[in-house]
Amino acid sequence: MYKDFRSDTVTQATSEMRKAMMEAEVGDDILGEDPTVKKLEDMSAVMFGKEAALLTVSGTMANQIAIMALTQLGDEIILGEETHMYNLEVGALAALSCVQARPIPSNLGRFAVKAVKKAIRPWGVQSPISRVLCLENTYDLNRGYPLPPEYQAEMAQLAREHDMTVYLDGARIFNAAEAFKADLKQMAQDVDALQFCLTKGLAAPFGSILLGTQSFIDKARWIKQRIGGGMRQAGHMAAAGIVALTTMQERLHEDHTNALRLANGLVDIDDRLVDVGKVKTNVVQIDFEPVGKEAAFVTEELLKQHIKVKPIGPSACRMITHWGITEADVDYAVAAIRKIIK
Repeated sequence: MYKDFRSDTVTQATSEMRKAMMEAEVGDDILGEDPTVKKLEDMSAVMFGKEAALLTVSGTMANQIAIMALTQLGDEIILGEETHMYNLEVGALAALSCVQARPIPSNLGRFAVKAVKKAIRPWGVQSPISRVLCLENTYDLNRGYPLPPEYQAEMAQLAREHDMTVYLDGARIFNAAEAFKADLKQMAQDVDALQFCLTKGLAAPFGSILLGTQSFIDKARWIKQRIGGGMRQAGHMAAAGIVALTTMQERLHEDHTNALRLANGLVDIDDRLVDVGKVKTNVVQIDFEPVGKEAAFVTEELLKQHIKVKPIGPSACRMITHWGITEADVDYAVAAIRKIIK
C-alpha cells in the first residue's frame, strides 16, 4: 500500500459516498430532470451565497466555461504567472476560450496593485480589451497560499474601477476558508463568479461546481453543452459530491496540521529543506538542492519505500496531505527522507 503524497486528487471516495452513489435518485440532467444534481447545485449556491450553480466534469472545464461566458473573442484576461489556468490547462485559454492571457507576478500569491494597474490596457484600436481579472485561491498548486477575503475585496474593487469582472478559480477554496476560519460566503462575496473542486480535499471522485448569477449560470449551462459537458444520469456522481460537502469540510484542519507536522519534521532533518513559514494549508514544497540531492533521485528512493511524491523541478518536490494520509504516514515519510539524506 503506497502512501501517496503527490496530490489531494488521489483521494478515494468514502464508504458513505459510495453508498450514496449506488442509491442516488437520478434523471436526465441535460433535460434538467436529475434531482440529485439539482440538490447538489442548490446546496452549493446556498453555501457560497450565489444565485445559482452548475455541476461540471472538472475544474479545467469550469474555468474555461466561465471565461467563455465572461468574455468576447480576443479579449484579454489578467492572471497570475503560477496559476493553473495559465500553466496546466493545455492552452485552453487560447484554443477553446479564444482569449489572450496576460500573466503577472505575485508575492506569496498576492498581486501588487501597481502590477494589476500596469497590466490593465487603456483603450486602443490595436489593443485587446482587459475583460476579466482572474484570482486563484489557494494560489499556486505547488505552494497552496491562502488569500484572505480582504485581499479579494481589494482586487475586486480595483477591477471594477476599470469595468472588469472578477473570476475566482477556487479549486481549493475550502482549504483557504479553513486557513482563515472564514465562512464560505465571505470567501466568495466579492467575486462575480467562481468554481471549486469536489475532488481534492473533499475527496469526491468527480466534479467541480461553477457559481455566479442566474444569468451567468444559464449561459454557462449552454456553453457546457456545446463543449461536450452535458451528462445524463449524473446524479450518481452528484450524490458523492453532496456527501463530500456535508462530511469532509470539517476535517480539513487535520490535513493542515499534518502538513505542518511534515514540514517541521523535515526542518528537523535540515532547516534548509522547507520554509515552514510558507506552509499555510496542505501543501509542502521541499528543496533538496542544499543537501545535494536531485528530485528524481529522491522520488525514486522514496518509491522503494512505498512513498509517492511529486517532483516539480530539478531539486524540488511537492508533498500534499489529504484524507488518505495519516499522522503515522507523515512520520514514516519523514523517517524515509532522513535516511535518504543522511
